Amino acid sequence: MSSLTYDLTLAGLAIGSAAALSGIGLIVTYRATGVLNLAHGAVAMLCAYVVRQLAVDWHWPVPLAAATTLLLVAPAVGLLLDRAVFRPLSVRGTDPARTLVASIGVFVLLIGAAALLWGEGARADAPELFGDSPWPPLAAVLLLSATVGTLPRRTRLGRALRAVVDNRRLAVLGGIDADRVAAAGWAFGSFTAGLTGVLLAPYVRLDPYGLPLLVVEVIAVAALARMRSLPVAVAAALLLGVAQAQLTRLHPAGLPGPLVQSVGANLFVVALLAAALLFPTPGPAAPSAHPAASPVPARRTEPLRLHRPLRLSLPLLAAVLFLLPLGLAGDGLHTALPVPATAVILLSLVVVSGRSGQISLGQAAYAGLGALFTALLADGRLPGLPPLPELASLALSVALTAPLGLLMGWPAIRRHGLALALTTLAFGVAVSRFVLDQPYATAGLTVSRPAGFTSDRAYYLLELSLLLACLLLVAGLRKGRSGRALAALRDHEEGASAAGVRVPALKVLSFVAGAALAALGGGLLSMSVQAFDPTAYDPVRGLLWFAAVLVLGADSLLTACTAAVLLVALDAGTTTGLAAALIGALALLRPLLQRLRGRGAHPTAPNLWTRVPPVAAEQSGAGGAPRRGSAPAAPVRPRGRSRSPGPRPPQHPLRAHQVRLAYGGFLALDAVDLTVPYGHITALVGANGAGKSTLFHCLCGTLRPTSGRIELGGTDITRRAAHTRTRLGVARTFQQLAVFPSLTVEENVVLGAEHGHRRDRSAVEPALRLLALDGPVRHRPAAGLPTGTLRRVELARALAGRPHTLLLDEPAAGLDAAETAALARVLAALAADGTAVLVVEHDLDLVADIAGTVHTMAAGSIVTSTAVPRAVAATAVAPTVSKRTHR
Repeated sequence: MSSLTYDLTLAGLAIGSAAALSGIGLIVTYRATGVLNLAHGAVAMLCAYVVRQLAVDWHWPVPLAAATTLLLVAPAVGLLLDRAVFRPLSVRGTDPARTLVASIGVFVLLIGAAALLWGEGARADAPELFGDSPWPPLAAVLLLSATVGTLPRRTRLGRALRAVVDNRRLAVLGGIDADRVAAAGWAFGSFTAGLTGVLLAPYVRLDPYGLPLLVVEVIAVAALARMRSLPVAVAAALLLGVAQAQLTRLHPAGLPGPLVQSVGANLFVVALLAAALLFPTPGPAAPSAHPAASPVPARRTEPLRLHRPLRLSLPLLAAVLFLLPLGLAGDGLHTALPVPATAVILLSLVVVSGRSGQISLGQAAYAGLGALFTALLADGRLPGLPPLPELASLALSVALTAPLGLLMGWPAIRRHGLALALTTLAFGVAVSRFVLDQPYATAGLTVSRPAGFTSDRAYYLLELSLLLACLLLVAGLRKGRSGRALAALRDHEEGASAAGVRVPALKVLSFVAGAALAALGGGLLSMSVQAFDPTAYDPVRGLLWFAAVLVLGADSLLTACTAAVLLVALDAGTTTGLAAALIGALALLRPLLQRLRGRGAHPTAPNLWTRVPPVAAEQSGAGGAPRRGSAPAAPVRPRGRSRSPGPRPPQHPLRAHQVRLAYGGFLALDAVDLTVPYGHITALVGANGAGKSTLFHCLCGTLRPTSGRIELGGTDITRRAAHTRTRLGVARTFQQLAVFPSLTVEENVVLGAEHGHRRDRSAVEPALRLLALDGPVRHRPAAGLPTGTLRRVELARALAGRPHTLLLDEPAAGLDAAETAALARVLAALAADGTAVLVVEHDLDLVADIAGTVHTMAAGSIVTSTAVPRAVAATAVAPTVSKRTHR
């Protein structure tokens, strides 16, 4: 082996060892707590600063400084995070998306604190713990991986960890202290983060932004290991480190040379992007953070709640704040120039995260691309295009960047939570490393303002005009058909699809619109400072923007304006880093404030960031609004069902033919045949695990059979999506309520009419009348209404689409006897009117009252199919399933 190859291999092993340590810590933390800790890099940076403070500024011996930091400070930080941040979230049964937001809050807080304490400048005097030799770090990696691999089999704590990972609830029932296991995981994860920071600091710039971003990149090794396998993570880290070091020898000539070099120098980024795209989920999560039995959607961060007079005056206050700089001159006006541009960028997050409920950690990349395209077009550096005027360059940059929203929107179709967060983060890091930071793309760029807007005052007026236009555009997305569809997507994605909303197209549209807004804001931002600065659009900045929007309320137009003023003013007028520290602190304090105010999560809370404030439980009153526990008086026939001409039901009803579905080695459905005839109520019963829900989901389109087919009208619809089946006339309800809390009762029903089978809003009033929802309750938000009312809302939404086939999953769950009896009358009337009804139900009294055919399932097969009089139906199915059985 040549000397150069050997030296590069040693250097690669040093970097790979640090990456392996980071991967080990991330995996152990994730397996013990269920949290993908994006703050891992910030903890590494903090520990590197502490070692430098002790060794360089306070003149401690380097070994003592390192030992104190790694054995005391780092574990203490982990224990503090567990106790103060993540354990309260775990106790509340919080989902991974919410803990991800908390980790971003920690990330931003630590970066802001480091900038306040040590400044933003890069430091090149970080002490070396092991010198240039890669062998001590490699030995530490092998020792830790062997210890962690042996621990679960040889020690009591290890066995407890395995039990908690397998089933937290069962482990707790067995006497295991799950909180202690989680605390150990956090302490170990912080120790490895600290060791990673101490090892990397001498080789990279030590500043509050560079080192955390570098550690974020090495999340790739944990993602490649599916957050599970330590050997895979260690091997991937070492291979990537050595390969990246060896590729530095490549200096290809020609046009692609710089790009090839940048790829070779950033293999961890390539691996992160590949892992995010190849694996739709980051791996099996610990049940501690999100119990598998909990069907509650992820909840969003509640916006700041203000008294009504203050809420009404906020728009006026925002207008005054944005117009105030026009009365200033000199530095005051110049300092305010980035505010409107930043507000436009943050509006993109309001669209993507606030309106459609998607996690997007890569919006800074689109802002950077918009700024870059604007400068390149104005300079005439894009092939085939002459130099363009600045305003034309800005408009064309938006047009060029908007389609790139597909790069995040397309993967978002099948990704949620942690997987979507990793994908968007990987995209942002890749754009930053391979485009924005590369001299081949940005060298020699100059940025000018449009003709006629070169002065600060004129340019600020241009920014305000464009910001106002964007605010009006986003406000339009909050209203009408599109606004209701986006709210439904945000509140309950599966419910939106069941209502007929084209969820994939809507997700892509939101990312494309978000990319366009971010590009416009990025171009304006670069013109405001008349320079292209890649650091203004790096992924760390994107995480800060994301946290700021979530903290202040992701679904509010004023959030973008308020956050922009806050971020620019604090960093410009005070000590650098104060804005990040404040945003991070608010993100972490919010769950505590919510608990102190006693606002527990409602079971129908919307699914990403901001919990809709619950309204009072429905009270009796005028206008026919029923009191809780009362039942609507259903007519014998659904008089509200329209007889207007329209497409007739398919000649052949919904049918499952030889449907099989296997999960690994488990056969959930075994050659099931089922027909749901028109004008008939069919019941599906069976014990826990019999396969009822699986078959139901295959009929609805939320699961795809391994073999066999689902037919409607003689046509194979096995591969049709859930929203497509709804538009074909197959409507459904959910066992766990799938209403949209941010919409009113009437808006929930209107949504079903707009996206259902016939898409006719004239069906709204009949559906409301049929389910006794046409009183004052129609104007109330769905959040906080009683279960019985919400069951009626969900059924009314399904009927508003005028389906010919209705699939009901546990429709009587949570209803009292009167409400159940009313439900039975409604279903009987629907069947009498020709609707095909399938009911999966454990209430045998209801089955006995309504079902004409009862199919009994066991072990994934239909074992009996009985057509019996209603009076004896309960007797026929009683031996198979108990009334108290739950799936």
